[in-house]
Amino acid sequence: MKCSKCDSVAVMSRRHSGSHLCADHFTEEFEQNVLDTILKGSMVEDGDRIAVAVSGGKDSTALLYVLNKILADRLAGSEVELFAITVDEGIIGYRDDTMKLARKVAGDLGIRQEIVSFRDEYGFNLDRAVQDGAMPCTVCGVFRKNALNRAAKRLGATKLATGHNLDDEAQSVMMNYLKGDMERLARFRPRRRQPGLVPRIKPLREIPEKEVALYGIVRGFYEESTECPYARLSFRSDVRDMMNRLEDLFPGTKRSTLKGYERVLELAGDRWVQMDLSSCRTCGEPCVKGLCKACELQAKLKSE
Repeated sequence: MKCSKCDSVAVMSRRHSGSHLCADHFTEEFEQNVLDTILKGSMVEDGDRIAVAVSGGKDSTALLYVLNKILADRLAGSEVELFAITVDEGIIGYRDDTMKLARKVAGDLGIRQEIVSFRDEYGFNLDRAVQDGAMPCTVCGVFRKNALNRAAKRLGATKLATGHNLDDEAQSVMMNYLKGDMERLARFRPRRRQPGLVPRIKPLREIPEKEVALYGIVRGFYEESTECPYARLSFRSDVRDMMNRLEDLFPGTKRSTLKGYERVLELAGDRWVQMDLSSCRTCGEPCVKGLCKACELQAKLKSE
């Protein structure tokens, strides 16, 4: 099969559009799409210090690589600084391997990396919390988000970049649709900055997961890693399987889900106003009530 833009052999095909791209045209288009997403969302400003959440998985690794390349090649003179933050949740047989990959890509690119751990931040690791009966994905989600924000602030970051791709975004939208949680859907795309909360950016949010993986393969930095052993216990896992099945049957489903969500936000207007956050009375981190989710969960785990 030939590339739709030249006579070279295609390395990928898009069923929803019918296009085929060779390695060179694929990487060129991938990087341009990420740049377009950044510019459209005004994600990067002159003088930004961007903390990139790098777990060592394919998405965060690709994010660090493509941001480094784009900022060097396309946004020259913008004086934007990148550094990586890696969170060690403490998952034996899984996180040690991905952390090695995170160290490798950061080292190869000459980017500073900061490692923070659940044990240092909260006094226990994820495996220990699960042994005590906690739901792994709940604990991980709460503490990981908290640890990233704390580390980003400590290191003077003005933005926190995460490797969420199109699949992740569509899954999150569908999960909240299925729960009927319109307020959380509205908060999924915050419209203004909140004190104490480092603004998050998602440069890969319009790129399908398979294309993110292919970009790593073509660019030569992709290394296969195992899936988190707790991943299959989550609601997201079931939604992911459902969305993948729908995408196979009806190509473009994930993209249309995200576009539909954006349209819902437009129609909703100010119906679900973004609430003002207060400061946690224990740690000072932003929260909805007087106690943040991390401190609330930490106290609960210590009492059990």
